[in-house]
Amino acid sequence: MPKPPAPRSRRDPSRRSWLRGAPPPHWVRVLPPVLVVAVCVATLLSPNPLDIGFLLGAIPPLAVLSYGPLATALLGCAVVTLLSVPLFQLNHPGNADLETIVFVSVLSVFLSFVRSRRDRQLNLERTIAEAAQRAVVPPIPELVGPVRCAGLYRAAQRGTLVGGDFFDVRRGPHGVRAVMGDVQGHGLAAVSTVAALLGSFREAVLDRPDLTAVAGALDRRLVVDSAEVRHAELFATAVLLEFASDARSVRVVTCGHPAPVLLRDGKATEVEVVPWTPLGLGLAESVPEQEGRTLLLRPGDVLFLASDGVTEARNRSGAFYPLLDRLPRLADIDPGVLADHVLADLLAHCGTVRDDVTMLVLAPAGPDGAASGP
Repeated sequence: MPKPPAPRSRRDPSRRSWLRGAPPPHWVRVLPPVLVVAVCVATLLSPNPLDIGFLLGAIPPLAVLSYGPLATALLGCAVVTLLSVPLFQLNHPGNADLETIVFVSVLSVFLSFVRSRRDRQLNLERTIAEAAQRAVVPPIPELVGPVRCAGLYRAAQRGTLVGGDFFDVRRGPHGVRAVMGDVQGHGLAAVSTVAALLGSFREAVLDRPDLTAVAGALDRRLVVDSAEVRHAELFATAVLLEFASDARSVRVVTCGHPAPVLLRDGKATEVEVVPWTPLGLGLAESVPEQEGRTLLLRPGDVLFLASDGVTEARNRSGAFYPLLDRLPRLADIDPGVLADHVLADLLAHCGTVRDDVTMLVLAPAGPDGAASGP
């Protein structure tokens, strides 16, 4: 069966526009020299003087957007030269006109110097921030024990790699365990809570013999953190999975989070599991623990986990994104590309998203580490 092409997305929320700190597009960089050449060619070919000298006054300010101080100064000198050389006959500017152009050129060089210094500082700070955020939520490997993994994260807050969602897959003495969750809040304000939960999860994977005990450890982590901060009401939803050593079965526990979706035989169905309380409410010790749901897996099965940024996304008419209807059509032989297909289709449906978008795809691996076939 041929692989379905990924739908074209309207807008990737992770991309920054050039007006928000990204490098300017190519046309912005080539515009000043192209304008200089165009004015020169037009004046030389025209039999009569042209009233286009005013266009040269825009060249130094345009150069500030993408050139350094030296290149901006050279373009400013070129403008003054073109206005002064009689060959081009550019309106025969007077001294006041030339002085104005010289002043604009000098000011443009200064602004270019300030912009270059600022850009270098911002790039350094962005590099440090990205390294710190990737340390909190590092990319998951493609293979964790007998489980193939693929994760996708698009933070709602521009310029960040981490927001209020999190996921991780770890191998421990009790099997391969995975978690996906959504903490209270968005953006950088939620990063500290995400870091605390992931640290608690990674420790519990090694120490806790039962999956509900892992959920209890995450719950206690948030309760303790809330007690240390006045008026803090930290809570999170999460879904936890535990794969058997041969990945032929998986146990699922949900804590207020949407259950995983099982892709099997071309159909998408949500795994039926009784939800437990959300994390951080302090209710884990006062209500009966849910045993979760143990699901037998077949070759070719795929588990798809998504945050509410996917399940609750709407288009302009208010219609929710039909995840269960779209998943069978977007499913691929290789689970590693499924999340990318869903993101592209989600953006095509909604145009843009205003919440963190998180997806985790898990599938039993074959003997050679590839996805097991049907």
